Amino acid sequence: MSAAPVIAAADESDDSLRALDWAVQAARQRDAPLRVVHVRQYAAWGQPDVLVAGGPDAGGDPVLDAVRDRLSTGAVGLTVEYVALEGAPGALLPELGADAQLLVLGSRGRGGFAGLLLGSNGMAAARDAACPVVVVPRPGREVHEELSAGPGPRVVVGLDVDSPDDATLAFAVAEAARRGARLQVLAAYPWPAQSWFAAGGLVPPAGGQDEVEQETRTLAEGFLAPHLEDRPDLRADILALPGDAAGLLVSASKDAALVVVGRHRRRLLAPARMMGSVTHAVLLHAAAPIAVVPPAPQE
Repeated sequence: MSAAPVIAAADESDDSLRALDWAVQAARQRDAPLRVVHVRQYAAWGQPDVLVAGGPDAGGDPVLDAVRDRLSTGAVGLTVEYVALEGAPGALLPELGADAQLLVLGSRGRGGFAGLLLGSNGMAAARDAACPVVVVPRPGREVHEELSAGPGPRVVVGLDVDSPDDATLAFAVAEAARRGARLQVLAAYPWPAQSWFAAGGLVPPAGGQDEVEQETRTLAEGFLAPHLEDRPDLRADILALPGDAAGLLVSASKDAALVVVGRHRRRLLAPARMMGSVTHAVLLHAAAPIAVVPPAPQE
C-alpha cells in the first residue's frame, strides 16, 4: 500500500459526498489509504477585533460521524483516517497536498452562493496545492458541442505543444492505465493563424491549415511517446484540432471518466501561483471530474 494518502475534503454538502465516493474509488485504484478531512470554520476567528478564548469543542464532529456511517459499508478493505481541523478551509485545504498523492473536493461546499459553478475552496486548492487536485462537478452540467468520443471509458488530457508539461502527461497516462481507459490527447492550435506586422506590412502565416495541424500532431506524438514506452497496451488517440483549447476540452468532457489539465508554473515576474485561463474555464464548465496537476519541477 502506498504511504501517501488520497485526501477527501468533507462537509455536509451533497457535493462533498460525491467527491468522497470518487475518492474512495481513487484510493482503491492506488492501493492507498483514504484520509477524510473536515475543516471547521468559525466566523469569530476571522475577525481581527474579536478575542477568542480557546477553540471550539473538539470532542465530536457530526460531519465526520456521518461520513463514518457512510463508509462503514462503502470503504470495506480500505484504511481510512478521519481528521478534524479548525481554521479557514481556503488556507488549510491546499496545505494538505504537501503529504498527499491526491486531494479530492466537490465543486462547491455548503457555504457560498447557490449559483456558483466552483467554490472558493476548490479554486484555492486547485491553484495552490502541491499535489494533483480533483474537483468533482455537480451532475447535469450541459455540454452543447460534443467531440466524437468513441466507445469505452476515456481520460482526456490537454496538451499545449508550445509549452508541454511532463507531470500533466504522466498523470493522465497513469490514470488511463489504472482505469483500463483510452487516453484522448487534445492538442489545440489557433486557426485562422494570425498575421504579424513587420516593416513593410503584414506577414502571412507560413503554410496552410493542413501543415499546421500535421506539425501540431507530430509535436504531440513526440511529447507523448516517452510516457507510453512502458505501457504498450494503452490506447492513446491524439486529436489536433483548430480552436480554443478550453472549449475543446469542455466539449470532450461529455461522458469522460476524467479531464486532466495542467497548472501554470511560477514565473520570475509573476511569482504568485496561477492556474491559467484554460484550466480555470475547464474547472467551471467541464461535465466530468477535473484533475488539476501542478507543473513538474524545473531542472
